[in-house]
Amino acid sequence: MKKFLALLLSLSMVLALSACGGTKSDDTTKADETKTDAPAETATDFKVGFIMLHDENSTYDLNFINAAKEACEKLGVEYKIITNVPEGQECYDKAAELADDGCNIIFADSFGHEDYMIQAAKEFPNVQFCHSTGTKAHTEGLSNYHNAFASIYEGRYLAGVAAGMKLNDMIANGYITEDQAKMGYVGAFTYAEVISGYTSFYLGAKSVCPSVTMDVTFTGSWYDETAEKEGANKLIANGCVLISQHADSMGAPTACETAGVPNVSYNGSTQAACPNTFIVSSRIDWAPYYEYAITAAMNGEAIDADWTGTLATGSVVLTDVNTTAAAEGTQEAIDAVKAELENGTRHVFDCSTFTVKGETLTSSKADVDTDPNYTPDTEAIVDGYFAESTFRSAPYFDLQIDGINLLDTNFGG
Repeated sequence: MKKFLALLLSLSMVLALSACGGTKSDDTTKADETKTDAPAETATDFKVGFIMLHDENSTYDLNFINAAKEACEKLGVEYKIITNVPEGQECYDKAAELADDGCNIIFADSFGHEDYMIQAAKEFPNVQFCHSTGTKAHTEGLSNYHNAFASIYEGRYLAGVAAGMKLNDMIANGYITEDQAKMGYVGAFTYAEVISGYTSFYLGAKSVCPSVTMDVTFTGSWYDETAEKEGANKLIANGCVLISQHADSMGAPTACETAGVPNVSYNGSTQAACPNTFIVSSRIDWAPYYEYAITAAMNGEAIDADWTGTLATGSVVLTDVNTTAAAEGTQEAIDAVKAELENGTRHVFDCSTFTVKGETLTSSKADVDTDPNYTPDTEAIVDGYFAESTFRSAPYFDLQIDGINLLDTNFGG
């Protein structure tokens, strides 16, 4: 993992503290940090702004915050981070504030920030605006507005391999039978990003443990510690013997630690708070993108409308495997599959590895261009696999495959 040791230390400390509680998404916005000590050899008048949905108590936002600091300090540029900015008009207000404050490039980190970042980009044409997880840059056609994501589905697939190894170990030791190999997944919303994530995790596990099934529940929030803990406990009560998540608090991991149920977390190691149940975690390392976009802006070069980080760029990473909870041979299994993903001999969404309503897909159109009715517009099956994050950076896989049972859905307000 890129620069992992330094990052993991600070991440683990904060995650351990966050197990005791977290801030809510409607907290008052605040400037988290301004850094001004740029080295003499760099342009000290170049300034970078960051807008974060939550603060360090959210594993999701902490991951962005750490990457922002790493990239800016490496490049020697001044930066300002504003945390707890809701997905509403407040985002535009903070973007305009950062632009007025002299920021040359401004980043936002949450899906719901997009329309307000576009609004700001139109008003401040000389400032570059970059939005992580958004979908509209390729259709808006603004030279100063950009989207970015990473092939995190590959990281989740690798984490799923670790989960499948654990299930096989539990079967071999008589803790469960093959037909009891049911995982649970706590998701935030029933969006393509989350669907892509839980499906890739499931397919990774299925590649190792063919009998696996999975239940999914949704909280309706990216960060709600109580709801995430309740969701995990509901899944455990329903017979799920391993839990993963796409939600941002310590709710699910701490529920698993209390219940003694293995857990695959997201956005960083939870081993400090959950030493007996944490197996591994995948995350996006945003530092490579930040370095790329900031450097391009400093040099007056064009920034990709859609940028997708990969395993090869160091943008998709896994934590160290916790050998206390993981099955023997897990790291070796991850390494072998990672090599296949990197050389193209394995694809996460290989259509031969799953069915939809009992049928193997040969064609599937996805909503890549994002209209209000989510109308499918682009053929996504290429050479026998669903080509995720190829036609735009943000995920568009939204198929409900066999073997995954949705206990509920939540598409937001």
